[in-house]
Amino acid sequence: MSPTMTIVMLIGAWLAVAAAMLWGVVRIARRHHPRQYPQAAPSKTAQRKQVRHANAH
Repeated sequence: MSPTMTIVMLIGAWLAVAAAMLWGVVRIARRHHPRQYPQAAPSKTAQRKQVRHANAH
């Protein structure tokens, strides 16, 4: 096998491994990403009943 072909195969293998790792990270990141659902606006009485506590830290 010629040195040129060895270098080309080495770069191709490196790109394949990098793409596989990137695909795995993106797959895991999308699975653990919290879903954002639109929330209905709370009514005025619900806002009045909400108690806010002071943070101590």
